[in-house]
Amino acid sequence: MREIRELARLGGRVALVAGGAGHIGAAVADALAQQGATVVVADLDADRCEQVASSIAERRDVPTDAEPVDLCDEDATRALAGRVRERHGRIDVLVHTAALVGGPHMDGWTTPFPEQRTGVWRHALELNLTSVFVLTQACAPALAVSGHGSVVLFGSIYGLAGPDWRIYEGTDMGNAAGYAASKGGVLQLTRWLATTLAPEVRVNSISPGGVFRDHPDEFRSAYEERTPLRRMATEEDLVGAVVFLASDLSAYVTGVDVPVDGGWTAW
Repeated sequence: MREIRELARLGGRVALVAGGAGHIGAAVADALAQQGATVVVADLDADRCEQVASSIAERRDVPTDAEPVDLCDEDATRALAGRVRERHGRIDVLVHTAALVGGPHMDGWTTPFPEQRTGVWRHALELNLTSVFVLTQACAPALAVSGHGSVVLFGSIYGLAGPDWRIYEGTDMGNAAGYAASKGGVLQLTRWLATTLAPEVRVNSISPGGVFRDHPDEFRSAYEERTPLRRMATEEDLVGAVVFLASDLSAYVTGVDVPVDGGWTAW
């Protein structure tokens, strides 16, 4: 029987992190690099991709790449998988963290339901769900011959449960139907892909709770009061689940969603 530290190691493997320039994506990329993986940071922001990749390479002493890509562009997304395989010879891990989260500055997004608009709804479905389908499909041949192929997708508590509108009282925040619908789709796509790509590739998802981002005090207080662990999440709370699902620690786990939500969905 292998030791736990060996099961968790990702040395010799290549991990593609879509959305890797974001807060969560950068933390995920760094965690995979700590376990020895060669990390490819893919995101829309070219400068930020380069910054994240360079920082990881310097601190973790592993090869990294920056791959700017518009995940809403199907041709560019498929080409990304080809470039990674051509450059590194393999893809062993795919983590998709990219998502349209938005906020009150986005017209027709987290506004009251009668004011939510189909344009931003379609954008959310394209980035949050369709790009997951496209990128996984493009990476599947490489993942299938890896011997350790693992896909880790990101859902949300709002793909599991409806919003508790009480936590938004007294704020200008809201909750977008398009976000919930797209994340619910990710969770079902996880199960579909798991049974379709097995036994060569494992597919699992993580559903984070609210991650603190300078939220208004009223919202944070209400959120924490409703959460059994009495706090919002940090990026550090999420990376352990990613390493577990990406590595051989979870070699007999596929088709599951892991809520990392402080107990939010346990009520």
